[in-house]
Amino acid sequence: MPPPHRRTPAQRISRHRRTRIRVDPIRLGRSLKQRKALSLAIALVIIIAIALLDRGAGLLPVADDWHRYHGQTFEVLRVVDGDTLVLGVADGQDATTRVRLWGVNTAEMHANDPDRQPDPWAQEATDFSRDAVEGQLVTIHLQEHQLRGRYGRLLAYVEMAHGQTLNAALIEQGLSKHDERWGHDRAEHFDELQQQAREGRRGLWGP
Repeated sequence: MPPPHRRTPAQRISRHRRTRIRVDPIRLGRSLKQRKALSLAIALVIIIAIALLDRGAGLLPVADDWHRYHGQTFEVLRVVDGDTLVLGVADGQDATTRVRLWGVNTAEMHANDPDRQPDPWAQEATDFSRDAVEGQLVTIHLQEHQLRGRYGRLLAYVEMAHGQTLNAALIEQGLSKHDERWGHDRAEHFDELQQQAREGRRGLWGP
């Protein structure tokens, strides 16, 4: 009877290595799927975070805006241009709060570009807003579905002492078109004011 075949130490090590590197294809597939799902989840979180930052605030500041500003009265420290104001109230780490008027888009002053002249009717809209609210107390009204716009500015209707909003007054005087890019509760009223300004040939609707 021939003697039993004995494996050399090198053969035994080689077999041991082959045994250790065996991979269960089912487990490997599950692992790859889990990694892919984790990567997608991380990407989604990043996208949401960027979207929130683009709106100018994180979750907590946005949630607090309604209680801090809605229905409250503040002094207008400065009018930046026809549709942008600075309120005398802190906004997080900033000493003041910058407000962008809902539904209004006045012509640009280009204040940060000394080589450019203001667009037509930009100076008139800025002067109108300055005369109406700079140094005055105004009441802020927000839209619950969107509290901030681009660059972190608070989106608001700015109610003046006599009850009319600055937003409506600018459109009524033909100093701004109704900005219809984002829906808001007073859109129908602003459309009516714009039509009246157009028919009356006021401001930018004039000859």
